[in-house]
Amino acid sequence: MDRIEATNELSFRVGFSGHSGHLRVEPISTVERSDPVNSLPDFILPPAFPRETPESIKTYVEETYLSPRLDPEEFSPEKVGRQWDFDWFGRAKVPLEPSLPRSIVVPTWELPFRRQKKGLMQEIWEPKSVQVDVSELIVGAQDSLPRIAGPAKDFLRGSINNRPFRPGGLDESQSLERIHPEGASNGEWVREVLNGGPAQAVTPSLKKGLDLGNLKVYPSSWNVYKDQSSIKSTSDEKLGELSVQFDDLFMKAWEDDIVPEYEGDGPLSEAESVKLEDESNKADVSSSPNEPELSLLDDILSVESGGSTTKLDGISDVGGQQKQQAWAVTGGGEGIAECFHELVPDMALDFPFELDKFQKEAIYYLERGESVFVAAHTSAGKTVVAEYAFALASKHCTRAVYTAPIKTISNQKYRDFCGKFDVGLLTGDISLRPEASCLIMTTEILRSMLYRGADIIRDIEWVIFDEVHYVNDVERGVVWEEVIIMLPRHINFVLLSATVPNTVEFADWIGRTKQKEIRVTGTTKRPVPLEHCLFYSGELYKICENEEFMPQGFKTAKDAFKKKNLTGVGGGSGSYAGVPAAIDGRAQRREHSNRGKQNKHSGSQNLGNFTGTVGGNRNYGNSQNNWGSRRSDASLWLQLINNLSKKSLLPVVIFCFSKNRCDKSADCMYGTDLTSSSEKSEIRVFCDKAFSRLKGSDRNLPQIVRVQSLLHRGIGVHHAGLLPIVKEVVEMLFCRGVIKVLFSTETFAMGVNAPARTVVFDTLRKFDGKEFRQLLPGEYTQMAGRAGRRGLDKIGTVVVMCRDEILEESDLKHVIVGSATRLESQFRLTYIMILHLLRVEELKVEDMLKRSFAEFHAQKKLPEQQQLLMRKLAQPTKTIECIKGEPAIEEYYEMYSEAEKYDSAISEKVMQLPAAQQCLTPGRVVVVKSTSAQDHLLGVVVKAPSANNKQYIVLVLKPNLPVTAQSPLASINSQDKRNADFPEGYFMVPKAKRALEEDYCSSVAPRKGSGVINIKLPHCGAAAGTVQQLLELKSDGNKYPPALDPKKDLKLKDMNLVGAYNKWTDLLEKMSKNKCHGCIKLEEHIKLAKEIKKHKEEVNALKFEMSDEALQQMPDFQGRIDVLKDIGCIDADLVVQIKGRVACEMNSGEELICTECLFENQLDDLEPEEAVALMSAFVFQQKNTSEPSLTRKLSQAKKRLYDTAIRLGELQAQFKVQINPEEYARDNLKFGLVEVVYEWAKGTPFADICELTDVPEGLIVRTIVRLDETCREFKNAAAIMGNSALYKKMEIASNAIKRDIVFAASLYITGL
Repeated sequence: MDRIEATNELSFRVGFSGHSGHLRVEPISTVERSDPVNSLPDFILPPAFPRETPESIKTYVEETYLSPRLDPEEFSPEKVGRQWDFDWFGRAKVPLEPSLPRSIVVPTWELPFRRQKKGLMQEIWEPKSVQVDVSELIVGAQDSLPRIAGPAKDFLRGSINNRPFRPGGLDESQSLERIHPEGASNGEWVREVLNGGPAQAVTPSLKKGLDLGNLKVYPSSWNVYKDQSSIKSTSDEKLGELSVQFDDLFMKAWEDDIVPEYEGDGPLSEAESVKLEDESNKADVSSSPNEPELSLLDDILSVESGGSTTKLDGISDVGGQQKQQAWAVTGGGEGIAECFHELVPDMALDFPFELDKFQKEAIYYLERGESVFVAAHTSAGKTVVAEYAFALASKHCTRAVYTAPIKTISNQKYRDFCGKFDVGLLTGDISLRPEASCLIMTTEILRSMLYRGADIIRDIEWVIFDEVHYVNDVERGVVWEEVIIMLPRHINFVLLSATVPNTVEFADWIGRTKQKEIRVTGTTKRPVPLEHCLFYSGELYKICENEEFMPQGFKTAKDAFKKKNLTGVGGGSGSYAGVPAAIDGRAQRREHSNRGKQNKHSGSQNLGNFTGTVGGNRNYGNSQNNWGSRRSDASLWLQLINNLSKKSLLPVVIFCFSKNRCDKSADCMYGTDLTSSSEKSEIRVFCDKAFSRLKGSDRNLPQIVRVQSLLHRGIGVHHAGLLPIVKEVVEMLFCRGVIKVLFSTETFAMGVNAPARTVVFDTLRKFDGKEFRQLLPGEYTQMAGRAGRRGLDKIGTVVVMCRDEILEESDLKHVIVGSATRLESQFRLTYIMILHLLRVEELKVEDMLKRSFAEFHAQKKLPEQQQLLMRKLAQPTKTIECIKGEPAIEEYYEMYSEAEKYDSAISEKVMQLPAAQQCLTPGRVVVVKSTSAQDHLLGVVVKAPSANNKQYIVLVLKPNLPVTAQSPLASINSQDKRNADFPEGYFMVPKAKRALEEDYCSSVAPRKGSGVINIKLPHCGAAAGTVQQLLELKSDGNKYPPALDPKKDLKLKDMNLVGAYNKWTDLLEKMSKNKCHGCIKLEEHIKLAKEIKKHKEEVNALKFEMSDEALQQMPDFQGRIDVLKDIGCIDADLVVQIKGRVACEMNSGEELICTECLFENQLDDLEPEEAVALMSAFVFQQKNTSEPSLTRKLSQAKKRLYDTAIRLGELQAQFKVQINPEEYARDNLKFGLVEVVYEWAKGTPFADICELTDVPEGLIVRTIVRLDETCREFKNAAAIMGNSALYKKMEIASNAIKRDIVFAASLYITGL
């Protein structure tokens, strides 16, 4: 069809569409024109969508997103009645935790007499409300109450974003004024009531109040005074003062109006009334004089009341009086045991046995809500106090926390308490029933909860610290101090400890730190008395009984040793027969000690350590020596066990001080069987049931098979190298009494509550990681305390093995009856502690340092120092009035003091020069420095030092000295500025002033006082001539004759000494030009200047001692702060950065190395198995291990991590932190189990990975379990960093290592 021309050349064509012949008009492209304007068509097609306007967009958004409507597809009429197969509420993304408000409305507390009254009577208080910023409540929080609760998921463990609760005992709290206004603490609010006004009957937020009746106005004037001398106290003390003032004010009115029955006997005294009010809620005690049978009870309560009053008085005095306050209260328990059931009529927990005296005292104090420190021997019954604290927490609907230093104790206590209380368990790898009211956890978990501000802290009423003497542990003792310092003030303490010498001192530190009294109780009496014996040559010799050493028993053992020794030497059986056995034994012990240090895992070479016999020791070079030692060792153990068995002293715990020694000693008893057939059956059934939870290959591990064969014969082994499940089987069987002999390391005494009939010490020496040393008395007492089972044995037996020698009597006395180790602070700064505290503005690191046990004595003296400082500042300042105008004496005195220092330093050095020795010959004139007067004395050397007497004898001239006066000299300076040290001397006075008997003699006592040296001089000879010459020299006009020049005459060549001499001469020259030089009042003014300067120095020294700069660890703190700034954990304003927040998550490894490893992405190129293998270096503990065989990738990663540690060590050394970079890297990175963990993560069976290393199986399991916790920490760190790949990698790694025997559940938790 031809083209149809349209208007303005708009082209289109008409065609047919389909088969029906419909016409269709289709536009075609227009003809191109050169002018683009003319190319536009006359009309444009309308747009596909209408033009958008703000109104149209708003309408669209409202209809699409803001108007609620049902889904037309799901809710169509066709689908009416349909039931969906998924949970709508589970799919809904509803935020369960609402966001925290930025501000809240709180009521303001007004004093009753200050409120505005609308009428005459206003009994209902309508408080005003104000808007308060939430951050203010959190910052000023004194305890857990004002802080806003966090999310539910952080209730237990807390969050790094939370602020810790304010520790109890901190001063300068702004919240005190907010919680208790000034008027509420000084009694002013009672004015209105005293003047006849209405009492505050209705409390805010309550509809109904107390009906106090009509109180009439007392017809007398009442004056309420505020004690201006009182210092600010804590809120508890203020409330205490308030209650006493209230009682005093209303006592008379109550006696007259409300209590008329007392009128017959006269009114009560003030003290009795206060006493009644204080104790009314603690015991049902009548104060009526008609009940004399309760007088003893009254005495107890009066003692308690008096003690609290003393506390208030001691604190309200001026600063220094606080020194009288003792926070550790030891007395006041007399009579509590006799009247216990009247004092505590409704016990929270009944015991099926009669309580001991100290237990009753502790329970009474717990009922009063006081903190308690219980010190008693092992098995004395300290756990009773912990159980009662649990019962009180359940009764009060609060929580109690039991902390233990060792995970084994936690597991065992969980089993013990499970049947009695609502118990939960929290350790690094286990979280059982955390919602329980009684929680058992390790101390590290509690510290983490405190730093991370876990909301569960609000509910805790009691924290029970078991084995408090563990604070002496070098590695972990600091954790205990941190926890004690960080606990909020609403939490009370129950501290359980073995007997230590400074129990009161430690309790006083806790009380002073937390500003609350600590009741100290306990007993030194053992429930089962001990007898100590020596085992030598098959016989037992008793050497100690009832804590008293028995010299006669020791002498008997010594005689037996001498007799046997002499017999052996005389017989000459064997080579070297003449060598005493004792000396030979010591030589062998040294030899084997050195071997033990070189290789801890050598098989049999340690066998002879401390064990050899005379015959075995003499067989030098014999290849059968080792076998001989084993045989003799076995026969020795058989002798001992047969001896104990005959005397019915089994079961026995034998303490050996190495894992290898335990295993070898048990293995050498291969022919001994101590169990009956019924006991064998019980052991077999128990072991089968316990090990049935392991898979097949794990049940056949060499260690499990070996230990089972020992157990069937009644022999057990217990040490850290055993698998956890094996250790638990041994512990449980020993508690059942079927194991008769247990070879154990000292951890058994600390971690397991399993007493025996007898305890045996293989030796009294141990290796403590650094050196071999003798046991400490505290360590011996802890282990010996396992002897004697309460209720079964009348006496416990402790045996010390003696092989080829017997210890000295003094050594035995020191170990057995010596004083236990004192509790000493192991507090040290760690980076994670600094970072946690820097997150909290109101709690500074300096506060933590001040409150540590190490600074206790220095902080205790602060009130005295403050008083002394106030006295010194109050002294009138002395002024120097110069007669020559402006005083210049201070400048002169500074030069004078400096010149004195140079003078003494030069004199001391010059005296040692050979030229000076040559000059000091008889006849040399010297100037003697006088300590009592400013004027020095002339003298002459009369005798030089000799072989017998190393002193110079000097004749000293002193005019105007009284007859026969003798005055010792402190030092003698020669005129050429030399120093001769004389301890004593006599002055020679002129002839006219002396008595006749002193004409010819001057005597000087030698330094050690061994005799008197007399120098005889002729009557008219040298003495008279010398005196005359000295007098002539003195009267020449010059004060002293010219001195020798050190540089020219004495050949002084030392550069430092010459420089000091030149400075000294320059100072003398400047002094001579000063206007004070030669002044008639110079001596008087110098004395004044000296006093003024001394006063200033004393004031500055006191200020320094009271400042933060005087803290012992302050230099270390400054260095660590510089390190954290350098690596970017904090900025210049000490604000914690993201790197610091990541470091706060690192608890199991060294925080700086872990953080740098993450931020340098060292784990990114590693597979999950390789990453977790490398991370084992952070948690593995053993130093000496076999070298692992690593892949190339792991070797590179290992070198990279080690280089990072070296760099961090060098950085710390650069900032004066006491660290050796090489030791720092070695101590914090131990790569001994990298290969083992790598294979384990890849799925290798446990039996196979044990073949890759010489590390015991128990340590492998412990490392992998701790490694799971490290993975969790790295995962949290990855979430903070936003590294999702690392987060996923740590999840995979954690799942890879959590399997089989390594994570087998504890028997204590799951039961059997």
